[in-house]
Amino acid sequence: MMKKSAKARVIAYYLPQFHPIPENDAAWGRGFTEWTNVAKARPLFRGHYQPRIPADLGFYDLRLPEIREQQAELAREAGIEGFCYWHYWFGGGKMLLQRPFEEVLSSGRPDFPFCLCWANHSWTTKTWNKDSSKAEDTMIAEQQYLGEEDDIAHFEYCLPAFKDSRYITVDGKPVFGIFEPFHHPHARQFMETWRRLAAENGLKGIYFYAITRSANFNRFMPDGTVGRVMPNLKSSADDYEAMLAQGYDALNSTGQVRAEMAYYNKYVNLGLIGLRKYLPFIPATRFNYSRLIKNFFAPEDTWENVFPTVFPQWDRSPRIGKAEGVYVHATPQHFEQHMRDALHTVEKKEPDHRIIFLRSWNEWAEGNYVEPDLRYGHGFLEAIKNVIL
Repeated sequence: MMKKSAKARVIAYYLPQFHPIPENDAAWGRGFTEWTNVAKARPLFRGHYQPRIPADLGFYDLRLPEIREQQAELAREAGIEGFCYWHYWFGGGKMLLQRPFEEVLSSGRPDFPFCLCWANHSWTTKTWNKDSSKAEDTMIAEQQYLGEEDDIAHFEYCLPAFKDSRYITVDGKPVFGIFEPFHHPHARQFMETWRRLAAENGLKGIYFYAITRSANFNRFMPDGTVGRVMPNLKSSADDYEAMLAQGYDALNSTGQVRAEMAYYNKYVNLGLIGLRKYLPFIPATRFNYSRLIKNFFAPEDTWENVFPTVFPQWDRSPRIGKAEGVYVHATPQHFEQHMRDALHTVEKKEPDHRIIFLRSWNEWAEGNYVEPDLRYGHGFLEAIKNVIL
């Protein structure tokens, strides 16, 4: 339930890739973590804020419990309700980056709410490689969907978390997200299995949400197949209704594509994407954040079962170079306005559904974080606090 002192439930996505694992060692060299790309980033244009250097917590290692405690304290002080950990289950018990969350669960520390979102996508060497000329795309871990037996094993792995008193709930049910709903070939069956198992294990159910864009190129068709459509910048109703019809309880909408298309107009934006694919030498597209955020939320983000997303910053150049746009003038002051717009979007909902997802707590290589850095200090955390508490 939402804290009585908070105006909305802010849940922050949390990346656990700040410790080495054998798979990354094999693909990138020993000791690779998210910090590897962060530290070697360089400006693409005059005034480009790179590299980004952490302040209070330094270049931390998530194997250290004191770091996890400090993160929770910073988030708590800002009014953030809890962390949503990216959860990597590739099928057949294959997992990656699970250590930080498993230690949080087993130790009971930090005493800070959490939930899980299944990042159900394959890992390849393109995921963290900004050299677009690299010819080979090597598989690191393939996402597989192995059927009911694997779904049961997956549930049993998550069950101790669902039963933990810290686990975030909506309508009394543990919250569980699916990152790539279009990629799951039997999502409805998966959710039915988990709901049955939840009831058998004394839970009220599972509250499933799907992450989806408010301006989407994909849409579920009436026969259950996925079709291609031109994004509608005026209304997300058709996209949202088609996704909810798959059996989800709610949606976590992301307005990034909608905002970027509205910035120039969607055809110009599509043209820039196409040009960069074939002409990689052209400069990175820049979006003025203060103007961009004016078109971030769709009218349907006010629906009771749609939870909008706020983006404090965005700059994936440490991972992928010039392949995507860079948000410039993404300051704490402008982010505070973005937060106020999000609060206005959810303020008429029932308190338990007054959720705003923060993307993200610590995606440093995407320039998408609120943890303190050397330029803005605690500015982004203070912006959340000013609006929420």
